[in-house]
Amino acid sequence: MRGTITTARLAAILGLALTGGAQAESGGFFKNMFGGGGSGDGGGGGGNLLAPKAFDPDDVYCPNVVVPEGGAAIQAFAGAAGDNTRLRHQIVVSRLSRECRALGDGSVSVRVGIELRAMLGPAGAPGRFEAPVTVSILYGEKPVMSRPHRVAIPIPAGTAQGEASVIENDLVVPADKAMGYDIAVTLSARKTAKPVARRKPAPAADAAQSEAPVPGQ
Repeated sequence: MRGTITTARLAAILGLALTGGAQAESGGFFKNMFGGGGSGDGGGGGGNLLAPKAFDPDDVYCPNVVVPEGGAAIQAFAGAAGDNTRLRHQIVVSRLSRECRALGDGSVSVRVGIELRAMLGPAGAPGRFEAPVTVSILYGEKPVMSRPHRVAIPIPAGTAQGEASVIENDLVVPADKAMGYDIAVTLSARKTAKPVARRKPAPAADAAQSEAPVPGQ
């Protein structure tokens, strides 16, 4: 029996997308994502990253990850968009976290962890879904650097949802922007440009003939 989502569950999913869905979390999420363990002080257990709470805010500026409006979810429909009964699947940003480390030259190294969740709608079927997600550093709402990723999220047969994670660990904030920058994660559907139909120009010979006077007139 194929796993599907009930009407109540679908409403909850859509509400999650409309309200942003993703939540910035601290140490526990990092320990899960990066394989750490031990106590909750962010310093133990084999992980190579420390939880954000282990950093002194006086030493390094490390803002929460934000998801811009409209960037928390993507949806696919079997037909016209907007009919929730024909929703095939939806992908949402479910959890976020980050780590910031001050470098010797005054710049800041930023790592971002992202967890994505794919969920089947009433018209969906299990399979493998790709989510385009971009991690950006912004300063004064202008991009400093961006890194795009394509994340594969499997939904096995007999289930109605699946999860996947991605880690961006190569973001560097210049020293002159190390205070007051923002970290943004955006989920966006890939858009294919629609070709524009163009009329072929008439051949020169045909055009000349159409302009020549007709004999006998």
